[in-house]
Amino acid sequence: MSMPAATLLMVEDDPEISRLVGEFMRREGFEIEVADTAAAMDAVLRRKRPDLIILDLMLPGEDGLSVCRRLRQSDDIPILILSAKSDEIDRVVGLELGADDYMVKPFGPRELLARVRALLRRSQASPPREASRRFGFDRFVIDVDARSIEIADAEAAPIQLTSAEFDLLACFVQRPRRVLSRDQILDWTRGRSAEPFDRTVDMLISRLRRKLEAASPGSNLITTVRNGGYLFTAMVRTVS
Repeated sequence: MSMPAATLLMVEDDPEISRLVGEFMRREGFEIEVADTAAAMDAVLRRKRPDLIILDLMLPGEDGLSVCRRLRQSDDIPILILSAKSDEIDRVVGLELGADDYMVKPFGPRELLARVRALLRRSQASPPREASRRFGFDRFVIDVDARSIEIADAEAAPIQLTSAEFDLLACFVQRPRRVLSRDQILDWTRGRSAEPFDRTVDMLISRLRRKLEAASPGSNLITTVRNGGYLFTAMVRTVS
């Protein structure tokens, strides 16, 4: 039996871009929902949960950054920002607000397809395995296959990670106390879909650091190694 087609929700107010992307993605086997405003997006989400959202920033009414922030407060649907804003600060802000990737218009459809597929691979739970990959470190237990993270303190607020942040943490806990370069992290979490000078890794690490630190103050679990990369400092143990 073939797997059901993944559903993409494109939030874009330019009808020509929506049409061209929609036609291309349908030929590649995806289902496409299109919304031209945040309100139209909300109407789609009330009846169907997509597998990934392609989000423009310059929308009429509520803008894309506000939409991204709002979505991240309640859901971990992968978000790919597709925008004409090419300044680094726009990329940084989008990623800080929880987007998983950022592409600049004009764009090549094949690159868009590659990035969509990479995000979908990362967001899907790993298939069942005979031995569960559960790891404990500091106050946390992470289950790589179930894509869950728990805190030992029952009174602590749950830690909410986006799909990209979880993949980054999973990369670290499976390679603890080892300096990882940005290129290695990109290879293991994104399949080299990023641009050569993409700041995505740095932004994700900054976000992940803040969330881990908020849940375990003073833990300093991720350190920067000058001219080397990043080091996950915790002692990691397997958990049955």
